[in-house]
Amino acid sequence: MKIAVLAGGNSGERDVSWASGCKISNALADAGHAVALVDVWLGLPELDREPESLFLARPDYQDYAYQVPRTPPNLARLRENRIRNGSGYFGVHVLDLCRAADVAFIALHGAAGENGQLQAAFDLLGIPYTGSDFADCVIAMDKQLSKNLIRSLGCETPDWLYYRTIEEIDFAGVREKIGFPCVVKPPRGGSSIGVSIPNNEAECAEAIRVATTSDKTGSDGDVLIERFISGREFSVGILDGKPLPPIEIIPQSGWFDYESKYQSERTREICPAEIPDELSAALQSKALRIHQGLRLGYYSRIDFRVDDGGTAYCLEANTLPGMTPGSLLPKEAATAGIAYADLCNRIAVNAIFRDSISS
Repeated sequence: MKIAVLAGGNSGERDVSWASGCKISNALADAGHAVALVDVWLGLPELDREPESLFLARPDYQDYAYQVPRTPPNLARLRENRIRNGSGYFGVHVLDLCRAADVAFIALHGAAGENGQLQAAFDLLGIPYTGSDFADCVIAMDKQLSKNLIRSLGCETPDWLYYRTIEEIDFAGVREKIGFPCVVKPPRGGSSIGVSIPNNEAECAEAIRVATTSDKTGSDGDVLIERFISGREFSVGILDGKPLPPIEIIPQSGWFDYESKYQSERTREICPAEIPDELSAALQSKALRIHQGLRLGYYSRIDFRVDDGGTAYCLEANTLPGMTPGSLLPKEAATAGIAYADLCNRIAVNAIFRDSISS
């Protein structure tokens, strides 16, 4: 197949996306496909030939590599250097490339790549793509919506307060209903960008400022304040309707923030998690229930914290989880005997199958 791998984008997670996109492209080439990797937002402004010529198979295909920096990207500088072409979000020739492909493999994280906007555009344009459809991406990406649905499914999620504007915030209410420490986060962000764990009201005020003012967080000025669950952190991937083995995440210090997620020396990840069979089964059962309840696609990742009493709280559902070989979902798949190239191939092939069923 000819596969366009879409990476980069204009969210604070573009570096993470590039790391995923490079590894996915390499794996798909290993699986025998003709692959073209493109920055969906910057595009191909210097392209002077047919997009078809960009799809390369081995031995012509050459591997890509990208290391995620310790801090999120400077999006303002990126916007200044972008060549505009009247296609809105899509960079120059990106849609031409996608139309020439058999499938678009979405390796994006955050913003339009994960919130359903890109998926809706592809549905209208008739471009087959990987992952969940637009409506399910909208719900999963918005934590205010998804947490309400998760709770309606009978699954625990930390108590929270949602404020449309910072002027609405009542710190007395936060103290009484949520308590400190708490978790302050943008409602539609990812990779822990803009997330803080304040211990008092003064720290909470600063955390709210960070969550609502940075262009990297995906916030529209709204904010979610959540009860902090002390305990152990786990993640469960779902692939083709089946839960993968749980993985435990153990940061070497602090919590699982942006740097801990993408600098390998900062975190230990144990898969399969060294936990009782009953807890493992409970995590898998809840993950599958949430995946199905949110109507997610061929693959997803559901994140949990388990408190000292053994209760598993769902933190969020990810429609486009990180996809480097060192990311959580691929590690879980490897534990289940699914090699990375096979994982990427399965996701791409499913997109073609799904498109043929819906056509």
